[in-house]
Amino acid sequence: MQTINNKKLLFSVTKKDLDVQTFRAGGPGGQRQDKVETGVRIVHKESGAVGECREERSQAQNKKIAFRRMAESPKFKSWHRRKVHEVLTHMTLEQEVEKAMSPENIQIEVNVAGKWAKVQEIENV
Repeated sequence: MQTINNKKLLFSVTKKDLDVQTFRAGGPGGQRQDKVETGVRIVHKESGAVGECREERSQAQNKKIAFRRMAESPKFKSWHRRKVHEVLTHMTLEQEVEKAMSPENIQIEVNVAGKWAKVQEIENV
C-alpha cells in the first residue's frame, strides 16, 4: 500500500471506473453552447453516483466540477464507506453480517421474573 501524508492509500478511483459523458449544454451563452459539447455528466459505474455540470464555458472546468459533485454525493460516500470496510477487514458487509449471525455468536435472553437470563441458564434450572 502506498503512503501519502502519513495516510495509507487503500484504493483509487480511476477513469476506467467512470463513465464520462459530454453533451451540448443549451441555455444562455449564445452560439457556442449550441455547437460545442461543454456539458459533462460523470457516472461512477460501481456505485451509480452521478455528478453533472453545465455552468462553465469550458468542458475541462465542467469535468472538475462534475467529478467533485459525484464524489460528494451521498450515493458515492456510502459506496466509499463500504469499500474502505472491505479493504480493511477483507470482508464485504454481507459477509460480516453473516458471520455475526452465526449460531455461536447469537445469545438469546428472556426476562424471567424481572431479571434477564440466558436461555441456556433457564434450561439448566
